[in-house]
Amino acid sequence: MLKEYDEIKSSYKKSRDIYDDVLTKGKWWSKLYIRLFWSNVDDNEIAEKVLSYIPDEFSGRLLDVPVGTAVFTHKKYTALKNADITCLDYSDDMLSKARERMKRLENVNLVHGDVGQLPYKNESFDTVLSMNGFHAFPDKKAAFRETYRVLKKGGSFIACFYIKGESKITDSLVRYFLAKKGWFTPPFDTADKLKKRLQKAYDLTYFNVEGSMVYFCAVKQ
Repeated sequence: MLKEYDEIKSSYKKSRDIYDDVLTKGKWWSKLYIRLFWSNVDDNEIAEKVLSYIPDEFSGRLLDVPVGTAVFTHKKYTALKNADITCLDYSDDMLSKARERMKRLENVNLVHGDVGQLPYKNESFDTVLSMNGFHAFPDKKAAFRETYRVLKKGGSFIACFYIKGESKITDSLVRYFLAKKGWFTPPFDTADKLKKRLQKAYDLTYFNVEGSMVYFCAVKQ
């Protein structure tokens, strides 16, 4: 498991300069990549929908894991003036970019850490946000267990990530390229398997699939 974590850290270090461009379709080649391999699913639109599940008047404690480069979240966090926000990531390179983006936000604390061993007490957070994280986490059982553990009863688990079984082209890209590069780590849930997993512990407020991406808001029972 430690080897897999090191491979992920290394792969994101190598990709730090293109990560934002891929997610936001900032370059011509990233637009082509999204159109050909991801059914033209727009991460910008999905991110906007996911973040809309957090009201601007939110004033509780929020855990963002993994924060990545904060390419989608830094503007949202600027609006959450009364929230206590903790952003955690395993990659120092991702964190360095996130720190630069959010250096003026006094209510945001950036932390290096592992989602599989979160350094927080049970029911510490009102909301847990995970954008584009679970398809990369090497120990997904631990990630689901820990994000559930630190979330308060009645709190919201909000996330988006890749699911398999929706597109043969995307599944092949993930299997033969992204997973080998260390950016994605199997196993991956299908939409049905993920929904059943979540419904064991959460009430699903929203559950949407676009292409090979799922995004949802689930309330802890």
